[in-house]
This record gives sequence, C-alpha cells and structure tokens, in this order.
Amino acid sequence: MALSDAAVQKQLKHMMAFIEQEANEKAEEIDAKAEEEFNIEKGRLVQTQRLKIMEYYEKKEKQIEQQKKIQMSNLMNQARLKVLKARDDMVKDLLNEARQRLADIAKNPNEYSTLLEGLVLQGFYQLLEPKVIIRCRKDDVAMVQAAVKKNIPIYKETVKHNIEVRIDENSFLSPDISGGVEVYNADGKIKVSNTLESRLDLLSQQMMPEIRVQLFGANQNRKFMD
Repeated sequence: MALSDAAVQKQLKHMMAFIEQEANEKAEEIDAKAEEEFNIEKGRLVQTQRLKIMEYYEKKEKQIEQQKKIQMSNLMNQARLKVLKARDDMVKDLLNEARQRLADIAKNPNEYSTLLEGLVLQGFYQLLEPKVIIRCRKDDVAMVQAAVKKNIPIYKETVKHNIEVRIDENSFLSPDISGGVEVYNADGKIKVSNTLESRLDLLSQQMMPEIRVQLFGANQNRKFMD
C-alpha cells in the first residue's frame, strides 16, 4: 500500500531526527574524548614544566649554596692570612727590639769584652785553621787584641795545634753593627760570622718554634715538633 505524502514526510523527519541525534551524540563523544585527551596532555605538560622549574630552582639553590661555601672559604682564608701576618709582624717587632738592645751590650766594657772572648774562641774552633784573620769594628780593635791574646793558649791546649792570628786593620766591619767579629781562614775564602746580628739571626731561627709557642701557644694542627 503506497504511503501518502504526509506519511513519507513524517518518516523522513523521523529519519533525519535520528541521524541528527546520532550525529550530536557522536559529536559529544568526540568532544568528550578530545576534552579528556586535552586534559591529559595539559596535565602532562604542566607536570613536565613543573619538574623543569623544580630542577631549575634546585640547580640554582645548589649553585647559591656552592657560592656561599666558596665565599665563606675565601673569607676564612683571608682571616687566616691576616692572623698569620699579624703574628709575623709581632715576631719581626720582637726581633727588631732585640737588635736595638744589642747596641747596649757594647756600651758595657766588662760584659762586651767577655762576649768578644767567647766569639773569637768559637771562631777559632769552627775554622780549625793554622792561620786566621779577624775583622772587627775599628773601635773594638783593642778588645779583640786582648781576646786573641787570651784565647790562643786556650785553643792550643784544647786542639794541640798552633794558631797564627792577624787582625785586619785595613778593612773594618761597619760601625753601624752592634759588635762582634768575623773570622776568616788565611785566603779569606771561608768565613765564620760571629757578629752580634748574625748570632741573633741564627738564634732566632733555631728558637723560632719556641718563640711562637711562647707568644701564641701551641699549634694544635702541628703533628711534628722537630
């Protein structure tokens, strides 16, 4: 039985409505899936960027911490250097004061003549030469002559050898030194410096560890005391 035009139109409308509904549902399904994928991708990107930002700031934090350690180390080293310099300056001042006091020794004839005797005899023993030359300050010639005269018999008795001594009156030691003598072998190639300054320098080198302990206390980091 043939359908009327009205029935055909109704059926077409029904089919179109069905197709449109399916299309809308499909579109909604596609939109929902796209929304879900978008949210997933957005979450992934956000997490990736968050991790990158965290890594960036962790790296920066480590760099800042490292810079702080370097700066602290530099400051500590600078402080140590200042302390060491202050200590060295104190030791230098102490030695300079000792050098200034050396000049007072020569002002006491009795004390200075006894000291010269010891310095001259020590020079003889250190050289152990049959002939020696002594140089001294011009003002000390008489005292040195007396010291030589006194020490020659002592030297001969000790080492069982003769010794010939000449005081150099053509070339004197500087009047600026505090005193003492220089003793040479016959050709002048070997010298024993027994001036007061040279003895102070030698003594200060030998006693420097003890001087530092007396001034600043024992170094807790020092392992060897020799």
